[in-house]
Amino acid sequence: MSDTPSPALPKPHAPLHAQPASATELIHHPYQPPTVFAAPTFGVHKASTVLFDSVAAMRDTTWMDKSGYTYGLHGTPTSFLLEERICALEGGLQTLLVPSGLAALALVPMALLKAGDELLMPDNAYGPNKSLAEGELRNWGITHQFYDPMNPDDLAARISDKTRLVWLEAAGSVTLEFPDLPALARICRERGVTTALDNTWGAGIAFNPFDFGDGWGADISAHALTKYPSGGGDVLMGSVTTRDALLHKKLKLAHMRLGLGVGMNDVEMVLRSLPTVHLRYGAADRSARALARWASQQPAFVQVLHPALPGSPGHDHWRRLCAPAQARADAGDDSGAAASLFSVMLDPGCSPAQVDAFCDALRLFRLGYSWGGPISLVVPYHLDEMRSLPTTLTPGHLIRFAVGLERTADLQADLAQALSHALR
Repeated sequence: MSDTPSPALPKPHAPLHAQPASATELIHHPYQPPTVFAAPTFGVHKASTVLFDSVAAMRDTTWMDKSGYTYGLHGTPTSFLLEERICALEGGLQTLLVPSGLAALALVPMALLKAGDELLMPDNAYGPNKSLAEGELRNWGITHQFYDPMNPDDLAARISDKTRLVWLEAAGSVTLEFPDLPALARICRERGVTTALDNTWGAGIAFNPFDFGDGWGADISAHALTKYPSGGGDVLMGSVTTRDALLHKKLKLAHMRLGLGVGMNDVEMVLRSLPTVHLRYGAADRSARALARWASQQPAFVQVLHPALPGSPGHDHWRRLCAPAQARADAGDDSGAAASLFSVMLDPGCSPAQVDAFCDALRLFRLGYSWGGPISLVVPYHLDEMRSLPTTLTPGHLIRFAVGLERTADLQADLAQALSHALR
């Protein structure tokens, strides 16, 4: 027999009546569980209505500084916790959660711009963000220009007295050029223009969004938590992080007025995945750069785009920002973080049918948008439909790969067999 003492039986709670509970008795049941419960995961607190003990408490409670709870849209313990952890991940001081990465990108101009203002965006920005500028923002009287992210002088020449916001993105969407972020941030800071960075690729891991070096950094970091923080390909969520209290207040009030909220079960899933984000990011990064190096040896790929590859556009900028000097000394020039994406230019002599045949022949790389999950993905693109300014990229058929968590050797074999199938 065990020497362990038997656990004490719970104290019975006297029923309101000696009969089965009525609807009222069920709703107002007096039992409250103990408040202390230590476990690796945090509890899920869901609410639209939040209850108060008195009128005075209702009137005195505020949600703006996270000192209390007033309504579900303004946060629960669960969402407050994820906000603080994302804030820590990115090195910020305040974070807001929104329903998707695109909602994070949309909140920024909606909170900060008005009719007559101008927005500048890199020509290789995330496509839906460009569409927002060309659609709703233009309809509201907010103008925009696209600048060459690889040429800081082009950005400087386009800033006018109407410019109120400049988007930064590193690496660029799909084509993965890595800009000189310190130079771009310095130009904007000297002109008094707010900068917002789409930090989904960096994820708070590759570099500090608020400190690019030499005292320059972004004012706002927008992040699609759908990608690496979630990690499962099954949650849509975004975040907006700042270090500036006045900017945060503008964003938070717009967030309130727009009624932006997130589901606490989704928050729970991101909280559960977040402790492994560095491990998953690193594993996918190592696999992606190994595959990119292999792809650079294949004659059918006339250009391979990956910031950690020497010769890829902006490699030196990536190296300075994402691979600190000591890390380079310890591990070589390709040390540092570089996410899970790489793109190729398939030989322009291939037909569109061969491009499709190559993508269709892949078995482990599945056809699908997004990235950051366990399954590797592939998407073919038409570069001429994505850019309004000239590029220096090698002509060819653009294909982007998002590397998941499969064995690198298996992914390489999949690429090889698809090339053989499509080009035979």
